[in-house]
Amino acid sequence: LDKILGRTSTLEVPVGRPIRFGTLDITARACRNRPPEEPPDSLAFLEIGDQRPGEERRRVFSGWMLASSPAVSALEHPVYDVWVKACRTE
Repeated sequence: LDKILGRTSTLEVPVGRPIRFGTLDITARACRNRPPEEPPDSLAFLEIGDQRPGEERRRVFSGWMLASSPAVSALEHPVYDVWVKACRTE
C-alpha cells in the first residue's frame, strides 16, 4: 500500500530475489504455508530496505510476517505498508 497515493499493488517476490517498489527493496528469505490439516495461513521471512534519493540504504524490517495477522509483525514506514497475502508453491 502506498499511503500517500492510496494505491495498492500486489507484488510477487520470488524467494531469494529482491524486488524494488518505490524506495523499498523487498527480499523474501523464506515462505511457508500451513499443512492442509490446519487452518489456512501463510508466513514469510522478509527483509525490507529503504533507500531514498541522496541517502544511504537502511534496513527498515527483518522478520516473519503472517498473512492472517499482519499487525503482529508489521513494517512501520511513513509511506508504505507491506503485507503477506500468500505463498505460492511450484
